[in-house]
Amino acid sequence: MKKKILTIIGARPQFVKAAVLSRLFKNHSWIEEIIVHTGQHFDSNMSDIFFEQLSIPQPKYYLDIHSLPHGAMTGRMLEQLEQIMLKEAPQLILIYGDTNSTLAGALAASKLNIPIAHVEAGLRSYNSFMPEEINRILSDHVSSLLFCPTFKAIENLKNEGITFNVFHAGDVMYDATLFAIEKISQDIITKLEIKEEAYAVLTLHRQENTANKEHLKTMLNYVIEHSKINNLQIVWPIHPRTKNFIENDILNHIRVIDPLNYQDMHSLLYFSAVVYTDSGGLQKEAYFHQKPCITLRSETEWVETIENGWNRLWNTSDYTSPQKKLKIMEMVERAL
Repeated sequence: MKKKILTIIGARPQFVKAAVLSRLFKNHSWIEEIIVHTGQHFDSNMSDIFFEQLSIPQPKYYLDIHSLPHGAMTGRMLEQLEQIMLKEAPQLILIYGDTNSTLAGALAASKLNIPIAHVEAGLRSYNSFMPEEINRILSDHVSSLLFCPTFKAIENLKNEGITFNVFHAGDVMYDATLFAIEKISQDIITKLEIKEEAYAVLTLHRQENTANKEHLKTMLNYVIEHSKINNLQIVWPIHPRTKNFIENDILNHIRVIDPLNYQDMHSLLYFSAVVYTDSGGLQKEAYFHQKPCITLRSETEWVETIENGWNRLWNTSDYTSPQKKLKIMEMVERAL
């Protein structure tokens, strides 16, 4: 008799992680995976093309829940996921990461007493103002199986009294990156007419960075000045919503492009010189591609990338104090 696993995904990082396990599930006839896509990321580049390029089976359920405040989004997901779980009666709920989709899946399953497996458990930024931090903590505390990508994640769970069914599983995003590297192509940099290792990749999407116009301007000025030191063009795959906040004088110094699909984004990373980002996933992908990264946050859950010298945190003192600006080659030398 087949065992049902109900996989809940809704955002780009979850598509990437789920692809790795979904490909493995295909090789086990006793597993029936049912994929639920909440719709949290809903445009074609952020969703449909990812499924195609990552060879993820099409979702059985698509909830189309997006563009809502955190509470409303999580609540609607919770309601619909509960109905699906009652209908499908799975033996296990599989959740990834720290999105609203993750939390909604964890809460719905815990209320129905269905075991939960959390991939990427135990990560902590210790910034309670981040919605993702609340999502990951609550999800961990109701999960039955906790698959940790790092030993630090295991230590974090132990400090919170969680020690049963905790496993060091490694990082599935590394497997996903290896899958992407096999298909790396120069097509994207040829199309954009940029030269290999002559540009920096920039991404910014977190609410705490994009909601405050003055903070965003200060941060972007830092990126512009830092890239000038290293004579690098800045390439920013930007969402239209974020672009509306940016002043024209800033955009004159940054090459903005439409959001990229999964494979093109990996190719853009592969041929870049450095990465500026507030994304947790992109910090790791930069590390896997051995690209220096500056994280545009005051903390990171991926402390290992800092300790290994490939990543550093941004703060406003770096912008106001030129002597604190660390050049790209210095980062590379330290890492090596």
